[in-house]
Amino acid sequence: MVAISGNTQLLGVIGDPISHTLSPAMHNAALEYLGLDYVYVPFAVKASDLEVAIAGLAALRVVGFNVTIPHKETIVPHLAAISDLAQQVGAVNTVYRSDQGWVGTNTDVHGFLAPLRSLLWNWSDTAVLVLGYGGAARAVVAACHDLGCAQLYVSGRQPERLAAFAASWPSLSVEALPWEARTACLGDIRLVVNTTPIGMSPHREATPLAAEDLAQLPATAVVYDLIYKPRPTLLLQLAMARQLHTIDGLTMLLHQGAAALEHWLGQPAPTAVMATALEAALAERSPPVHP
Repeated sequence: MVAISGNTQLLGVIGDPISHTLSPAMHNAALEYLGLDYVYVPFAVKASDLEVAIAGLAALRVVGFNVTIPHKETIVPHLAAISDLAQQVGAVNTVYRSDQGWVGTNTDVHGFLAPLRSLLWNWSDTAVLVLGYGGAARAVVAACHDLGCAQLYVSGRQPERLAAFAASWPSLSVEALPWEARTACLGDIRLVVNTTPIGMSPHREATPLAAEDLAQLPATAVVYDLIYKPRPTLLLQLAMARQLHTIDGLTMLLHQGAAALEHWLGQPAPTAVMATALEAALAERSPPVHP
């Protein structure tokens, strides 16, 4: 890493908890590769301290920062402005400076879309099943709309939250499915996205869909799990056994991070360097999972 001095510019990420984040590894590798006098730092910020923390970051002349759980939605009232995309999603994960103050945007949508766009498939007139209804699910729904997907099904455990989520997209075709009925549409689904924590370490033996559920999917379906620890999750292991195309959350993390860096620096991010750093950081923290 480049030497830190009184001229070093600050970038970072706020969240609670934050000790698990891999973002410093990929961002600092990119900054070193570009030869820039910047450093990217994780900041543990409790929900009760959010407002004062944002003011503190401004006072410290932080150039920009990422936002993760639990602040992606609650940060919005504390910003001078948010982008149209962040407004649509209802969540902010990247913040940068402007003459008016902090501006929030959402690069999760770009991060989610990047590996799907690389497939060069025609996503119009296809159906998607989204598992979960949190901030990540909102980014996924917005992204699928951008892809031109015709029908979106969303499923979750709490009926009231699920209904509110579906109703919050009045211009889109979003149908709420009770959790116990989440498999009812699988025969028509082209893309399944898990935005829930089911299957995340240390609960490696959990999965939101069983092998018999995945057997109902068309052979051309894609299974996308936003979890990247373990890698692969049991859900993706089962999908691989079915020879379905799979994508994990590390790819989304990489591309949302690259988009954020481009906002802050005004130049292309070295995604290959960032990917290598992410892989190394993840390998250091957890042993590989063998299907």
